[in-house]
Order: sequence, then structure tokens, then C-alpha cells
Amino acid sequence: MTDTLRIPRRVRHELKFRILSVASVEDLTPTYRRILLEGADLDGFVSLGFDDHVKIFPVAEGQAPVLPTPGPDGPVFPDPRPVARDYTPRAYDAAARRLTLDFVVGHGGPATEWAMAARVGSVLGVGGPRGSFIVPTAFADHVLIGDETALPAIARRLEELPAGVRAHVVVEVSDVDSTWTFDSAAQVAVTWAVRDGAPRGRADFLLAALDTALTGVSPQDAYVWIAAESAVAKALRTRVLALGFSAKSMKAAGYWRLGGAGAHEVIED
Repeated sequence: MTDTLRIPRRVRHELKFRILSVASVEDLTPTYRRILLEGADLDGFVSLGFDDHVKIFPVAEGQAPVLPTPGPDGPVFPDPRPVARDYTPRAYDAAARRLTLDFVVGHGGPATEWAMAARVGSVLGVGGPRGSFIVPTAFADHVLIGDETALPAIARRLEELPAGVRAHVVVEVSDVDSTWTFDSAAQVAVTWAVRDGAPRGRADFLLAALDTALTGVSPQDAYVWIAAESAVAKALRTRVLALGFSAKSMKAAGYWRLGGAGAHEVIED
């Protein structure tokens, strides 16, 4: 394998803001709700990376989203600034102009409240993605680690991995009823870290599962992707580096922050 096949690349997209409507709502598990969005505003929507994120602008039922406008240096926000949260585009059907978003439910926050109240015809403001981080699939081993918030990106990545590579998945969920079944052409091994009533946002469940899941995985030809609560993601990254995996073939992100508002933080040295 040449080095060029291992190098991730970034692609920038034109920044657009859209008002979309709900086409369908489906409860996947007791803790996950899938919402399908549609609308002519989706013309030109692009999402090339499995962990891309869009900004959503949730509003109460019957209200219209208040959106920023694109400016020369990025989005220009009105005052007061609207509430926004980051979500992974789980899937996009360009022909049907339909965007799929998956929401973790069972905890507070404006995005969760919107998702729980959403029905066919409800509206949602969506911005971006502003860019994509494209990770090659040519690595022999793909390590995907995260909590519930990482599941849409993990599922999307597994769907795009080809036959002949291995995927090692470690995911923390609240209970056994919240586990998923994944589709992939790759050889996939999944380790579930189940909290069983313990609080979210602690590193010990994923750290314990990680050591078992990575036994025998060579760091020499592997890419590691991590997404969880910010402090947990940092602890996981530190552990994986200690196991000999390369920071050059790793991406870690905080998808939320315990005790804080919405966050999306790339974790580096």
C-alpha cells in the first residue's frame, strides 16, 4: 500500500442554510429516533465524510426557524443568536431530496425536545456541512469507538467499508435494548459497553471494553476514530496512543460536554 492511500483529505463545501420539513419519524430503539427530512432546499446538499456534521436549528412546533445568513467570513447570526446543535447526516438521497438524521433521546436539550415533538410536517433549520473529512478505506483495520452520539457516524462508516478490511467497533449504550445491527461488507467485530443504569459521560465503560476489543489488532495498518463526551474522548485517545497506535492515523472528537451545552470539539495534542 502506498502512503497516498492512507492520507485523509479535507473538502470544503459552499455554506448553505435550509428549511426542511419532516417526512417521517421512526423509533429505532428506546433511545434512538430517526427523522427523515425533505424539501427543495436540499438541492446541492453534499456530505462526503462519514462523520460530517450539519448545524440544526430546532424551534417549537408552529414557529419558523431563525437562520444565519452566509457571509464572506462565515455565517452571520441574528441577535438573539438561535440555538444550534451539531448532528451527523446519517444518509442522504439526492434523487428524492431526503436527509436522514438520528437523535439520541431520553435526556434534555433543545434538539432532543424538538425530536421528541416532531411529526410529519414539522420544520427544522439545517446548515452545512461546511466541509468533509474523507478518511481512506484502504487501511487493513478500522477502529471505531464511541457512545450513543457516535452511532450514526459509525453505522455510516461501516456501510462504506469494502470487503477485505476489518472493522473493530466499540460502542457504549444505556442498555441491551439500545444496541444496533450494522450492515457492512467488511469483517466486523462489535463490542458493546452497556451502562445498565449508570450515568452517561464516564470513561470507565469504554476504556474497559476497548482493551478487550483491540487485543491482537496491529497498529501498523489501522485507522482509529473516536467520538464521545469530550473528557471521555480525550481519555480514550490517550489509551489508544499508549497501545501504540499513531496519532497521524487517528481522529478523536468530543460530540458533547457533560454538564454543558452542545459542543463539537476536535481533540488533538
